[in-house]
Amino acid sequence: MNNELLQKELAYKTSRSGGAGGQHVNKVESKVTLIWNVNESESMTEDEKIRVRQKLANRLNKDGLLQMEASTERSQVKNKEIVTARFFDLLYQALKKEKKRVATKIPKSQILDRLDRKKKQSQKKQNRRKKFNFD
Repeated sequence: MNNELLQKELAYKTSRSGGAGGQHVNKVESKVTLIWNVNESESMTEDEKIRVRQKLANRLNKDGLLQMEASTERSQVKNKEIVTARFFDLLYQALKKEKKRVATKIPKSQILDRLDRKKKQSQKKQNRRKKFNFD
């Protein structure tokens, strides 16, 4: 995956942020939407594209577009930086190969310790029981 090539594939769209903020919010387009087409990406191999489509299936629309938004800052430039950083972080997480879990065996000493504790607990409860004589 080539970051410079990938950066060129990103498209940005600006719009007005919603919510509170007074007159400034109503005039300035500070919200930034990042758009990236997974299917037409030239910076990724087919194998990487498949992995991204699987991992980010709930974030992609039917055309294979990934859209992310940032509107936390008042500055359009800062929002663009934020959404780009979030995009690369998300992509890195999606492409990261998960380590295969290695099954481990419980040591015999631990099994014996647990059984010993259970016996002691059982004995303790046995000793608490009242013994009735029905003579």
